[in-house]
Amino acid sequence: MTEIDYRDSVFLPRTAFPMRGDLPKREPIILERWARMGLDARLDAANAGATPFTLHDGPPYANGHLHNGHALNKILKDVINRAHRMSGFAVRYVPGWDCHGLPIEWRIEEEYRKAKRDKDGVPILQFRAECRAYAQKWLDIQAEEFRRLGVQADWASRYATMDFGSEAAIAAEIGRFLENGTLYRGLRPVMWSPVEKTALAEAEIEYHDHTSTTIWVAFPIVRDPTPAAALDGVSAVIWTTTPWTMPANRAIAFGPEITYAVLRVDTVTDDSFAHPGQKLLVAEALIERFCQSAGISGHHVLYTLPGEALEGGICAHPLRGIEAFDGGYDHDVPLLAGDFVTTEAGTGLVHMAPAHGEDDFALSVANGIAVPETVEGDGRYAPWVPGFAGIHVFQAADPVCAALSGAMAASVERGEAAAGLLARGTLVHSYPHSWRSRAPVIYRATPQWFIRMDDADGDGIRARALRALDDVRFVPAQARNRLTSMVAGRPDWCISRQRAWGVPIAVFVEKRTGEVLRDPLVMARVVEAFRAEGADAWYASSPSRFLGEGRDPADYEQVFDIVDVWFESGSTHAFVLGEEGGRGLPRPADLYLEGSDQHRGWFQSSLLESVGSRGVAPFKALVTNGFVLDEQGRKMSKSLGNVIAPKATCDTLGADILRLWVMNADTNEDLRIGPEILKQQGELYRRLRNTLRWLLGALDGFEESERVPLAEMPELERWVLHRLSELGAQIAGAVESHQWVGVYPALHAFCASDLSAFYFDVRKDALYCDAPSSLRRRACRTVLDHLHRALCCWLAPVLVFTAEDAWTARFGEESSVHLQDFPALPADWSDPALGERWVRLRAVRRLVTTAIESARRDGLVASSLQAELTLTLSETEAAEFGQVDWDELAIVSRADVAIDPGAASVFSDAPGEGSGPHLLPSVGVAPGHKCSRCWRVLEEVGTVPAHPALCLRCADVVG
Repeated sequence: MTEIDYRDSVFLPRTAFPMRGDLPKREPIILERWARMGLDARLDAANAGATPFTLHDGPPYANGHLHNGHALNKILKDVINRAHRMSGFAVRYVPGWDCHGLPIEWRIEEEYRKAKRDKDGVPILQFRAECRAYAQKWLDIQAEEFRRLGVQADWASRYATMDFGSEAAIAAEIGRFLENGTLYRGLRPVMWSPVEKTALAEAEIEYHDHTSTTIWVAFPIVRDPTPAAALDGVSAVIWTTTPWTMPANRAIAFGPEITYAVLRVDTVTDDSFAHPGQKLLVAEALIERFCQSAGISGHHVLYTLPGEALEGGICAHPLRGIEAFDGGYDHDVPLLAGDFVTTEAGTGLVHMAPAHGEDDFALSVANGIAVPETVEGDGRYAPWVPGFAGIHVFQAADPVCAALSGAMAASVERGEAAAGLLARGTLVHSYPHSWRSRAPVIYRATPQWFIRMDDADGDGIRARALRALDDVRFVPAQARNRLTSMVAGRPDWCISRQRAWGVPIAVFVEKRTGEVLRDPLVMARVVEAFRAEGADAWYASSPSRFLGEGRDPADYEQVFDIVDVWFESGSTHAFVLGEEGGRGLPRPADLYLEGSDQHRGWFQSSLLESVGSRGVAPFKALVTNGFVLDEQGRKMSKSLGNVIAPKATCDTLGADILRLWVMNADTNEDLRIGPEILKQQGELYRRLRNTLRWLLGALDGFEESERVPLAEMPELERWVLHRLSELGAQIAGAVESHQWVGVYPALHAFCASDLSAFYFDVRKDALYCDAPSSLRRRACRTVLDHLHRALCCWLAPVLVFTAEDAWTARFGEESSVHLQDFPALPADWSDPALGERWVRLRAVRRLVTTAIESARRDGLVASSLQAELTLTLSETEAAEFGQVDWDELAIVSRADVAIDPGAASVFSDAPGEGSGPHLLPSVGVAPGHKCSRCWRVLEEVGTVPAHPALCLRCADVVG
């Protein structure tokens, strides 16, 4: 008799959805399909009239290919936008670019240097045109690279700070500060790059180790303080890490609360610059450290005095009276009380160069001391600096020390109080550098334009900004402290830069009075011209065009400083959001999302600009993401060879892998990336894809007539729906809170553990072998339909291409998962008690599967379907688990439950439970024959004459 082949009667999964994604080839095809079907326009139409959600894009800089920091930030924004759209919000994301400023100007100058061209000989309008063309080139490249990452945006309405309308709006924002009186020009020290010849913002500074020359210098006290203190022949000793600031010294600061000592030098080492008999004033707490540094081997303290006793004392500059300096250092050097002076290092006396430090400037100005300008824009001493003219400050240590050594020798020869160099050393410390040129910067006092942070009545921009932050949500919450502390401690905002590529601070200053012209009509003419011709109009037009009739241009200085690029990007809300933005986007934005460095950058400049011009914050919430590091936790660097460009990942693995990497990480912290990490993401992706593929295969031919209502479903299906409701609540919570950390790892765990390793495994028998009319099979297929729809939608914000393929594989190419809403899950799917019961049930099952696996390893059975199970339960366990279909749940051919009345429960703490030992599950060989269709081993196989190789169920199905 020929054995019947029953393979065609088994309902095996069928789907055209491939096992391998082949993402590098497939993703560009999907992008082209979206363009053909006009998906962006359809998305806008689908949410028309819905509550808007606006994430305002912080503009990346249009200068080079994208790096993984860009990818991290833009993908996270895209996930949030897509999730809000699928939650029923009207989302219109307008991407933007920062196009002005020094990095682009620097690149153009590099080309000039290569061609041996003089930048100063190039007409400014030509130079600006070259900068504009360079920025446009990279803007276009970056836009295409963002699209390749799957970022959905209103690309046609993108903004750029160099657009004519943007430049006009930025000028108008400057005008707001001009008119409200907070914009002023003043001389004060700012961070200055001698290489780039411009002031820098704090956000443009990075800190690196730097070796500085340190010097200890004696200033002879020429007038005793009042009340009188016996300081005849005594020299005050200062310590500094910036010897180049000595020509700019105008005072010495002491701490009023510090105790000072006058020590007499007794003996010195052979290499010491100090001399026996010298009397030196230093903080008592620092005597030993100072003497060690200065090579003073023996000394004794003559007396001590409180810091406040130094008030009124006058010192001489150590270079006073030296003929070679032609009297250039003959000014007095007063001793001034400074609450910033400490005894943590140095001598407890701080030399004040008001042109080169914030504390120096504030204390000197408060005491009526003039601020000398000793250093020019290129870092060289000005021609009028005696003895040092033309020397670069970073090469000044040797000539300054030589001059001070000569002064010390002269004072010793004359038998006078010590004046000059007492000691010299080096110090490796963290020092500010320009993040563009990587060169060290200096503090330099120059006339700059500032926005005033405080006003006389205590309600200035700072106070209002801090109040505005009270109503802002921060993710993570601890980021609030960082931003508020930065705003609370920052100085006035220096917004001027001495460069050419940017929006000019388009104001006039009256030469006679030095007052800035505050005329709204003048500013209106500037804005109108910029809107029509761009900011080039400021350079191409006669001043009379803006001044109007009745004013002589010769009476006014036209300002050509450009505005800080942080002011520009901080102004973007003015030309993107609100009625002025012309895009129909509300202001304030619901969300700003950038890297953690933007607390001192864009977050802060946007806050201060908006509060200063409108009195409100431009955002309702701030989300911060971390930085991208390599697999060893190192910063990405070309020199280390650890840079992985997003384009390379897209070309080799696919954008969905990069997107999954972002959302599987804790984006609040720094993220690591590298070949091994991306390989791991590939494995996670494969599991998710296999879940979708299995669902599609198992749903082959699914029809609405199969659907089973919740009340008729088996308990296992109701548990799956409960788990779906939990995940739905987690995703809804993330949409509301903007906190997505852990959401997609939880979704992956659900697919891998709850579905693939459990539910799918248990239900394969029913799906493959039950009759199509079987309630169990129909209930399972109903749940699989819910799973497919929910998982495709929930994965769509992240796996934008894969979710689309998994959706269209079932619903056709004219559909798109991105036009769907997140599923509205019925409230009655949630059943916490059922969820807790299945936690316990699966714990019992793990014991069972462990026993089966042990039997398989021992060779007792080859598979679980050859096994017979005896499960012994306590009375409490039996009450809860005894009625479970254990042969189905354990995937065995036969399962028997035995009750041991005296056994303690392993899974229940119910009172009155027995105290005896709990027997483990036992596994044997199932009696009977193997069904040729379902492979279960049953004694009933062979009892149906027409189908002797089948069990009763399978015989009924095929019959």
